[in-house]
Amino acid sequence: MSGSQPPLGDLLPLGKVVPTSSFLSLLDQSGLAPKWSVPAGQAALEIPEGTTILAVRYADGVVMAGDRRATAGNVIAHRRMKKVYPADEYSAVAISGTAGMAIELIRLFQTELEHYEKIEGTRLSLEGKANYLARMVRGNLPLAFQGLVVVPLFCGYDEADETGRLYTFDVVGGRYEEQDYAATGSGGSEARAFIKGAYETDLSEDRALAVSVEALVAAAEEDAATGGPDLRRGIYPNVVVVNREGITEVDEGRIEDVATAVLGGRP
Repeated sequence: MSGSQPPLGDLLPLGKVVPTSSFLSLLDQSGLAPKWSVPAGQAALEIPEGTTILAVRYADGVVMAGDRRATAGNVIAHRRMKKVYPADEYSAVAISGTAGMAIELIRLFQTELEHYEKIEGTRLSLEGKANYLARMVRGNLPLAFQGLVVVPLFCGYDEADETGRLYTFDVVGGRYEEQDYAATGSGGSEARAFIKGAYETDLSEDRALAVSVEALVAAAEEDAATGGPDLRRGIYPNVVVVNREGITEVDEGRIEDVATAVLGGRP
């Protein structure tokens, strides 16, 4: 897989750029938009992929979590991959699929939201953020047909409605708002099945955190590509909480305590 940029002579002169609140539109106008292609005969490369991610609504917001394993074929490529990232002050995004491309997409998404806020003087609505992320996923469709799939989860705190909301996406950029929880990736179905049985209306933050961690443990028990908490190596899920206070990355010590309790309580 390779990136390419146009010759400097092909770039649009600065005076021809039309001001816009979209950072990617500025890149397109300047001929600097990132372009990815798969060289002929290289489609069979075993590229690291992020696996299981999930999000759970609770009384005051949303808990989003991801395991730390990335796989390349039947090999563990990374044991400490970060899959959950802040999108801006009041939203978060988690990645599954082709790891390198997913991380690049998230960095562009973060920059897009920051650029919009600086130009417009206000944050894009949560619905608008979800719609824009769907557009970015759709833009990856040609590579998805070659097996380089990126499927994120998105969540945030809606300041207007004073509630947490979460969204799932499909490979063609379809965007779907979920009511209570969502999971995707190789262990997504196992995680979702566990959450379905454990979910209750108006969960506390602590309970939502425990359900999220145990769902990843349940997924790891059935899916070899999902890495559960590893107490010996000190590897724990990457978890954030989004509520009216903004986005907070959960301290690893707190996750360790939850993981220890969860593993100790399983048969």
